[in-house]
Amino acid sequence: MDFLQFLGDNLQTFLTYTSFANITLGHVVMILVGLVFIYLAIAKEFEPMLLIPIGFGILIGNIPFKDAGLQLGIYEQGSVLNILYQGVTSGWYPPLIFLGIGAMTDFSALISNPKLMLIGAAAQFGIFGAYVIALSMGFEPNQAGAIGIIGGADGPTAIFLSSKLAPNLMGAIAISAYSYMALVPVIQPPIMRLLTNKKDRLIRMKSPRVVSQTEKIMFPIFGLLLTCFLVPSGLPLLGMLFFGNLLKESGVTRRLAETARGPLIDTITILLGITVGASTQATQFLTWDSVKIFGLGALSFVIATAAGVLFVKFFNVFLKQGNKINPLIGNAGVSAVPDSARISQILGLEYDSSNYLLMHAMGPNVAGVIGSAVAAGVLLGFLG
Repeated sequence: MDFLQFLGDNLQTFLTYTSFANITLGHVVMILVGLVFIYLAIAKEFEPMLLIPIGFGILIGNIPFKDAGLQLGIYEQGSVLNILYQGVTSGWYPPLIFLGIGAMTDFSALISNPKLMLIGAAAQFGIFGAYVIALSMGFEPNQAGAIGIIGGADGPTAIFLSSKLAPNLMGAIAISAYSYMALVPVIQPPIMRLLTNKKDRLIRMKSPRVVSQTEKIMFPIFGLLLTCFLVPSGLPLLGMLFFGNLLKESGVTRRLAETARGPLIDTITILLGITVGASTQATQFLTWDSVKIFGLGALSFVIATAAGVLFVKFFNVFLKQGNKINPLIGNAGVSAVPDSARISQILGLEYDSSNYLLMHAMGPNVAGVIGSAVAAGVLLGFLG
């Protein structure tokens, strides 16, 4: 009889440790969100390299358990997930992502037509517009700066800046940034159609000039010196971006470039995605601030897209016939590379089946990567 009592007591104790005994409505909601992310990645092919790790990380982070000092959760010091998450909280992962981005990016379109840099700069208006709105909604200046960076559509930059300015909001900011990056094909086309007319959409641009290898080599060197002398606080991101690009363009460090844009960036993307996803534990994530951040993120992304398109239309007023820019590449000023540039191409072909805009759109697209990192450096310098 004592043995049966012992078994019953132990079984009862065991049941209190299962997730079934500890689950809440919040955990169910977040698990459903994770499943939606995975569905969008597989069925719709929306940024699968990002959404699958993040979606699965959300599932991991929202398996409830009884806190018994077992060091299981991502917020428990010493746990495996917590150690991996330090790459996010300490800002290690984003610069390594930028190293890989630099090693896979061709800046030729921007070098051949430097004025496209202005479109990338104009799109950063979404960041500062969202910053002002976030301040008016009651967020602290440092929190507003971290939220505003979502408008750059650059996940690593959003994570880097929020880890410095608003660590408590980093999960919501990161999920918001990556969500809107994945939804570029859904969000941007209606804005582009709304703000352009038939004449705008049919503008043909001159073919980009051929860029020499010397120019390609000099660009990351001068780019680093110019941007980081101006905004030293952007050095971790900009330094690694331009270093990765020099590895690619130098012609003598092919193995290093291939490692940076291949195994390294893939490994860091997996670790970043899974830990960011796991950080969305219902008890930490489901707050009114998270809802506000998602709303502000969408607004900042819309403002950034509209600012890029409208800037091109304004800029065209001062350009001679034959040198005008197709406003359909204005959306590419955000740094969602290369998805925003692809949207420019798709819409351009929709209105003129022989008007190829991809190479032109890549100019402001890569400028947006630089611009979002510079904007992050400015915000960090003023608010850090």
